[in-house]
Parts: sequence; structure tokens; C-alpha cells
Amino acid sequence: MKMEDLFEWVFITAVAIYLFAIQSPNRRQFRRSKVTREQTRLADALLDFVAFFGWQVLPLIAIFSDWVAYADYTLPDWLGWTGTVLIGASLFLFWRAYHDLGRNWSPKIDIKEEQELVTTGAYRYIRHPVYAAMWLWALAQPLLVHNWIGGLALLVTFLPLYLTRVPREEQMMLDNFGAAYREYMARTGRLIPRIK
Repeated sequence: MKMEDLFEWVFITAVAIYLFAIQSPNRRQFRRSKVTREQTRLADALLDFVAFFGWQVLPLIAIFSDWVAYADYTLPDWLGWTGTVLIGASLFLFWRAYHDLGRNWSPKIDIKEEQELVTTGAYRYIRHPVYAAMWLWALAQPLLVHNWIGGLALLVTFLPLYLTRVPREEQMMLDNFGAAYREYMARTGRLIPRIK
């Protein structure tokens, strides 16, 4: 097996771990919860779909088909190992953030019944560990999927989602939790812990 094939299998395994071990249990729990205020717009759903396409569909097309083989590139093995470490860190941060959120997790911009402000675990240090995990994944993907289209797709498709979603989510949290969220914002970084 070539190292490039190994790194592609690392990516495929990471997708499976995320979908079936991390996200799926939380999605089932979300379906059982009651949403009291939904603020997801059609544009949000479209951005989610585009990011998902760049995160999981295009890379898998690049791996399993020759449709975009003209865009393949080669990297040194050490960059593939760097990608392996980054995607492992991403999976850990996804797991930690979803675990810390518990029943408060939502795939959309929602306020759920009995929503709580989570400030423990990963949320003790940063306000958006799920998005931090996505950025780690976006950096890892081109190091594991050696194709200009499949490798860079998440970087390109996640940026607009991040830039539009985070300010709206933070405003929703301010509207719902007021001064408690404002104080939380003052002591935590958005994606990187604040140095005191």
C-alpha cells in the first residue's frame, strides 16, 4: 500500500468515526428534544449543505473515482502524518465538545427547551470548539486527500458558513443568556484560548 492510500484511509476512517460514533448519538438525542426558538434560515441550510459537500462528498469522490484525478498532487509523507495528527485532534475536539454540550447540542441555530449555557470542558477555554474542530479538519483534509478539489473543498466551503454562522449564534446566545454570556465571552476566546 502506498502512503498516499494510507492517508486516504485515515481520512475515510475519520469520516466514519465522526458520523457514526460522534454525531449520530447526538443527532438522535436532538430529534427527541423540543426546540423553543428556531432561527435557522434557508441560507443557513444551504451553507450547511455546501460545507457538508466540501467536507465529505467531494473528498470521497476524489478518493474513490477518477472524475477529478486531473487535480491530484503529491506531498511528502511527513505532511500526511501531520494531517493524521490534525484529524485526530479534530475528532477528539468534536467528541469533547459534543460530550460537553450533552442535550444542549443542536445542528441548527436553535434554542431548546431548558437550554443551558455550557462553560465547562472544552467550553471553559473556547466558545466554539465544534468550529475549532472543523478548522482542524479543514487543515488536515488537503494533507490526507491529495487532490486540489477534494482536498481543499472544506477550506473553501466552510469559510462562508463560519463567517455568517458564528456572529448569529453569538447574538442568539446573548439574547438568551444576556450578561452571563457577555461575561463568558470576556474570558474565553472564540476558537483559541485566551492568554491571561
